[in-house]
Amino acid sequence: MPPSSPLHRLAWPRRTERLSIRPATAADGAAIWRYRRLPEVSEWLPSAPTTYDAFQERFERLAVSSMLVCERDGAVVGELMVRLEDAWAQVEVAEQAAGRQAEVGYAFDPAHAGRGYATEAGRELLRLCFDELGVHRVTAACFADNAPSWRVLERLGMRRESVQLRSALHRSGGWLDGYGYAILAEEWAGREARPADGPQR
Repeated sequence: MPPSSPLHRLAWPRRTERLSIRPATAADGAAIWRYRRLPEVSEWLPSAPTTYDAFQERFERLAVSSMLVCERDGAVVGELMVRLEDAWAQVEVAEQAAGRQAEVGYAFDPAHAGRGYATEAGRELLRLCFDELGVHRVTAACFADNAPSWRVLERLGMRRESVQLRSALHRSGGWLDGYGYAILAEEWAGREARPADGPQR
């Protein structure tokens, strides 16, 4: 992760109840490739390199600048993406909107599915975005057909703000619907302040 990244200035690793979260390095490529090459994972990813060398080249060039790795007992079980960006603002107040929005994403190894790791890691990612990076709004997007992904977003308290009909061309050749999600800092603060009213998933 580049030293100029705000993520670089945070203390790592971060620990949740079951996971350790840290910035990705080039050395993580092999572990991530093992599950990213699976059809059920690559189907929904922006890119699906067919060889490890092609994947590693892209991974080193792009992913490590915005990716966090999630480990359980020292083994990589998934990854998080966080990309800080400027919120839209009128010219006179543009400086105040710089770096105040973040886009997040995730991918997890299907071998560890059904254990709530994505939700657990996503909750920590939102906490980092709002409480430590000071963003105003966090967004996420996914294919409408990717139900496991949007269910995680909804468990995290994110709102479905948009449905984009046939907005994304899938590599299969079909135009698919997309969902856009978001949560504001004040919504997150209110959600975290409420006492737990049931088992966490």
